[in-house]
Amino acid sequence: MYLGIDLGTSSVKLVLVDDAQRVLDQESAALDVQRPRPFWSEQEPEAWWDATVAAIGALKERRGRELSAVRGIGLSGQMHGATLLDAGDRVLRPAILWNDGRSGAQCVELERRVPHAREITGNLSMPGFTAPKLLWVAEHEPEIFERVAKVLLPKDYLRLRLSGEYASDMSDAAGTLWLDVAKRAWSPEMISATELAPDAMPRLYEGSQATGVLRRALASEWGMRDDVVVAGGAGDQAAGAAGVGVVEPGQAFLSLGTSGVYFVAGDAFAPNPKGGVHAFCHCLPGRWHQMSVILSAASCLGWAARLTGARDEGSLLAEIEKADRDPGGVIFLPYLSGERTPHNDPHARGVFFGLTHATERAELGRAVLEGVSFALADGQTVLLEAGTSIDRVWVIGGGACSPFWGRILASALDRSLHYAAGAELGPAFGVARLARLAVTGEEPSAVCTPPEAGRVISPDPLLRDRYRERLSSYRALYRALRKTFEDQASHA
Repeated sequence: MYLGIDLGTSSVKLVLVDDAQRVLDQESAALDVQRPRPFWSEQEPEAWWDATVAAIGALKERRGRELSAVRGIGLSGQMHGATLLDAGDRVLRPAILWNDGRSGAQCVELERRVPHAREITGNLSMPGFTAPKLLWVAEHEPEIFERVAKVLLPKDYLRLRLSGEYASDMSDAAGTLWLDVAKRAWSPEMISATELAPDAMPRLYEGSQATGVLRRALASEWGMRDDVVVAGGAGDQAAGAAGVGVVEPGQAFLSLGTSGVYFVAGDAFAPNPKGGVHAFCHCLPGRWHQMSVILSAASCLGWAARLTGARDEGSLLAEIEKADRDPGGVIFLPYLSGERTPHNDPHARGVFFGLTHATERAELGRAVLEGVSFALADGQTVLLEAGTSIDRVWVIGGGACSPFWGRILASALDRSLHYAAGAELGPAFGVARLARLAVTGEEPSAVCTPPEAGRVISPDPLLRDRYRERLSSYRALYRALRKTFEDQASHA
């Protein structure tokens, strides 16, 4: 029996998986994001722990016997977040999250300090990454920076609470800009450039390695064994890949969660920073991957539901599907938190364009689904321009629950998409698999297998042709507004 814990932005999700890789049960606990200023996005690490404890407690009530048989725990989490601890492991400030845009100037400064940074990290310096956040703290909160003894990624803070170990895995560490991604080792030069000591970093492990064991007090409280292994785990996207079996070169998935990710596995380090493509380590030894990332995906639908007074995302989707009109005149730019691939523009903002007196809620909702799909099509374009080979594409995350959105997405990408039952459990299920590998030492190919496709959604020829035209207008709208976004940000 294995437990997967996924620390997302909106919730902590748990899955309990047996030796036959069946999901026996799942639980979740909600999280809130604080936005105290424009461009800021923060969470309290204690809220992560409280949510995890609550979810395990609820799972124990239903599955106490199965929980007592758990042999390993895998951890997945939102990437890039800066969790700052003092020498006594006390949290110094709220964690600065992946979709926080405050450190744009520090990105420029980091690349000035290390002109060949992209060769080391394989990535552009973007505000979402961890290292620029520490430069921001050093500049704006020097009294806090002076007390920093450890910097942990979100899931690795949970690891510290679970096992007492300072550890991270290669896939999550690759998103910090402190990792030499080709060598799978911390870069002393990048760490020094942020004025940190090398021992501020946790120890590095592969995602399928054991990093420690569950604290005895927690094991007793939760009715678990006293030798439960805590695996290295993975950043959320690499974890999702393990969950859906995307581990061999050319295999791919789209993740429709708070953010949107186009992930392609590979067997070599293949950077393409010019196009805003992320080149990271995979969570398994000897594997890497490329990603295009948009900062707002399924979260745009929740935002639109609140904005328009819909009961929830599900009811808005039903309304959009019932109307099911051809693409109308409204275009939506989904840059509610700025954007990464391909623009690397923290100042970009969400836009509805083409409104009239006749515009209705369903048309706005459809424009949101299309806008997110166009943003992912932009990501696919830069991946292909970099020479990336893309074979079968799976769809995971909360947005995978909507076949209607799947038809829009497949048509915008001009690519058939594969869906599997339980795809929304991807990251938590993936790290449950990594926990098994850490316990048993099996070959990853024997455990991280792809599921049977529940359905395949192919492009609609009529929609595909219409979306080619709409995608050109979508791109032109961003180009026309980019300078305006920048000017507006400078006066914020």
